[in-house]
Amino acid sequence: MADESRSRPRAGHGDDSIYWDKSKNRYIGAISLGYTPSGKRNRLKVSGKTKADVRHKLRELRKELEQGVKAPATYTVTQAVNDWLAQGLKGREVSSVETYRILADKHVIPCLGKAKLRTLEADELDEWLEDRSKVLATQSLQMVHSILRRSISHAQRRGRAFRNVAELVEVPEGRPGRPSKSLSLDQGDAVLRAKEGTWIHAYVVLSLLVGVRPEEARPLTWTHVHLVASDRAKPHVDVWRSVRRHGETKTRKSRRSLAMPRQAVLVMTAHKAREQAECRTAGIEWTDERLVFPTETGERRSALNVRRNFRSLLKEAGFQNPKEWTSRELRTSFVSLLSDHGIPIEVIARLVGHHGTDTTEKVYRKQLRPIISEGAEAMDEIFRNDG
Repeated sequence: MADESRSRPRAGHGDDSIYWDKSKNRYIGAISLGYTPSGKRNRLKVSGKTKADVRHKLRELRKELEQGVKAPATYTVTQAVNDWLAQGLKGREVSSVETYRILADKHVIPCLGKAKLRTLEADELDEWLEDRSKVLATQSLQMVHSILRRSISHAQRRGRAFRNVAELVEVPEGRPGRPSKSLSLDQGDAVLRAKEGTWIHAYVVLSLLVGVRPEEARPLTWTHVHLVASDRAKPHVDVWRSVRRHGETKTRKSRRSLAMPRQAVLVMTAHKAREQAECRTAGIEWTDERLVFPTETGERRSALNVRRNFRSLLKEAGFQNPKEWTSRELRTSFVSLLSDHGIPIEVIARLVGHHGTDTTEKVYRKQLRPIISEGAEAMDEIFRNDG
């Protein structure tokens, strides 16, 4: 009797083969891709409980190969996310990468990390997003979905994924985020009088009375602060830089020059004099290229450092719960106080560097009144200071 294994034709180069693997108790399907440069046989494998399952998987694998994709069967969501974090964010701010890493480690990898990219289904992602919507605000939910979508896109570009299943699902509404707040007139007045003679006082004055963003104030240099009026311009600050990538402002319209009210000019002039005196005492040559709000070693302050000092100032100003406030809400207060004073929303949008009035109207303005008057002059009227 002829040996059955000998009578069965061998699978040719590139042909599919299916066989039973006793150790795994499963059928294995394989496609031969020849040999690697090192001489090792190169085969892609799938497995299943039945031959029918394996044949289906082999057909899907063939489709991928025809489109130039050789997605590893064992490539997981964890690997995809880690690869994207390591390779797909080059040139980004360290703080941005850290934010993505924290969200991935907390909300993506623990929930989906073990899933194979090739077999990940839209239904699984819908369930994941619904679950995360119970603990995340909508913006954060959109970010974790973006992490997964961009990670799979990164894998696709490297031939490790056939399709981006994250593009097939919609992000549901998350929990309501913490609403931003605005200082009342009395609170604003108290804040402007707290910790006078310190850098954080000058920072608060500039932020509240001029409306610069936190990421614009931290990299500000004296080159861009003009304290003396000229025939051509009032005292003003050039908001031309930020802590964003390459020092760019948030948008093209964010690059702007803003007049300073009298109180801001007085405070910033005194702050500059203190900074110059500290340089003389330390034997350091003064230059206008120095930061306006540097650390003790002359470096740029972190957002955390500013937030801690700001809350210390709020405590001195009599706030019962300083931790409920962030320095970004100085900008919210700038918009609300101007609006309450009667400044047109179009003018306020231009002052804060918004492309249009929608963001100013919906996000920043917390008090509403109709029109009249403008920027720095209005702040002089709001916080009257005859000094």
